[in-house]
Amino acid sequence: MVEFRPITPQMSKQEIFQILRSTPGYFLTNNERDVSQSDFKCRIMPQTTLKVAPYRDATHYFAFEIGGGACVHVDLMRKQINPFEKLRLIRKAMPNTLLQASCRGRNLFGYRPYPDNVLRLAVQLFSKYIDVWRVYDFMNHVPNLKVVCEEVKKAGKILMPCICFSTGAGHTDEFYVEKVREILSTLGDDIILCVKNHSAVGSPKRISELIGSIRQAFPDLLMSYHGHNTDGNDLARMVAAVQEGMKIVEVSDHGFGAIYSQAPALSLLQILRDYGHRTPGLQIQPLVDTSDMLRRERRLYEVFESPYRGFDPTVKRHKLTGGAASIAFEQAEKLGLLERMHEVFSDLIQVNGEMGNIWSVTPGSQILWSTAVSNVLHGRYERPSDDLKRLLLGRYGPFPFYEPQDWIYQKVLEHNRKDGKKWFEILSEEAGLQELKDENLVERREQLRQELKRPVTDEELCLYLQFPRDAMEYFKFEERFGKTWMLPPEVWFKRGGFEDGRRITFADYGGKTHHIDVISTRRTGEDVHTSLLVDYRFQTYTNTVPPRAAPRV
Repeated sequence: MVEFRPITPQMSKQEIFQILRSTPGYFLTNNERDVSQSDFKCRIMPQTTLKVAPYRDATHYFAFEIGGGACVHVDLMRKQINPFEKLRLIRKAMPNTLLQASCRGRNLFGYRPYPDNVLRLAVQLFSKYIDVWRVYDFMNHVPNLKVVCEEVKKAGKILMPCICFSTGAGHTDEFYVEKVREILSTLGDDIILCVKNHSAVGSPKRISELIGSIRQAFPDLLMSYHGHNTDGNDLARMVAAVQEGMKIVEVSDHGFGAIYSQAPALSLLQILRDYGHRTPGLQIQPLVDTSDMLRRERRLYEVFESPYRGFDPTVKRHKLTGGAASIAFEQAEKLGLLERMHEVFSDLIQVNGEMGNIWSVTPGSQILWSTAVSNVLHGRYERPSDDLKRLLLGRYGPFPFYEPQDWIYQKVLEHNRKDGKKWFEILSEEAGLQELKDENLVERREQLRQELKRPVTDEELCLYLQFPRDAMEYFKFEERFGKTWMLPPEVWFKRGGFEDGRRITFADYGGKTHHIDVISTRRTGEDVHTSLLVDYRFQTYTNTVPPRAAPRV
């Protein structure tokens, strides 16, 4: 018997596909990106990821998803790390594992469509580190995938286009088989097709039927399953998927996540072993060691776990995607709606039906959720968002099953119109996908250069084009405070300040140990003066911290 060779980034796409096709069994992808997003509001810090990186690298996963989704944006906003720098660090720490990213098609890593040249620039730059691109469109509108997928293939990377899956009216095997056919005719057959069950819907039987139908139509197609464990039942769905020939399934570490994110790897391995299915080359001990370490780290992120605890079998009705759950609940908590969550979910069920029973995944999930929240607070469709208006105008793609009723078009499209146009006139004149004009990259680079007063890298330009305000704030933050993400999570997330005499010790990305000794902290008016010994050099920092505003009554 030929000894199995673990898949590595040093292999060509053709070699990897040959191994997947010729090797019996199934493969696992560890999705820390989705665990961070779904269960911890995207707050898992690089220090935690790097701490367990050698163990994950030794596990021999098919891939490790660490890029894309909401994490690119949150890296800038909340963790103050350049997403490219994070990928470089992880690439160095995990040299033997493919790195994977989730991409929202035309919406890239954001919440709106971007011009083609912005899409191409981003894929070109991120493909220096990302080996597998899992690309989807929340309306399953295949043309929205085309530009990103073209660039992924040009870069020689593995393309994993998705069909977003849901249930109810219109979501038949026939619909999805035809959608796969459209993907293959548009993008070619040198792909891995991903079934994206973002809302944790469908029984194991339903998943088995769907995958069986796709494999019957396309028997040579490599397939991957991306699911969420919101209802506590994704292990059963993954078992059904593997039994139908699914080659790759996405999992979490059992010491981390496994609620709104993916189900745990070790549990799946234990179940499928009794069914005669094996994971070639996968090493159990480093997988266990990873979770042993992550259990200790998890307490540092407790404040970011959802206030709405436990599994939620009612997701079958409201269909809130796991990736939006923790952030949606955080929003509800800030609005004082936790005690009225049953009202929001009830309205969300209605909104899903009224909006054509489309897929509740980013950015659609945010549109549907915020609409339900607004309906509960202000009355049904009384304060529609601009994103909802864009959805009704077909800016993201056509409704595939049925369109909203006329009264919804009227309330939403005529809201705050100054020209007095009726909804049907607005639809007639403004509806449909828009061709976005390419950005003037030279001009935008010059804008950024003038703001930063220094030369601008391609990576900085790429981030600025996607998130202008938040990228700018990040660049200025790092210029002032340095690479603060190197601080351990227990320091980064500490609340209440540090007592005088406290020593903080940490290692940088080169392994060098640093010490910060807190000498004193004092306040004069709105200025806080903090004196520190940083690697035995005395420094005093002064920051203006205005008193908190009194809550509005």
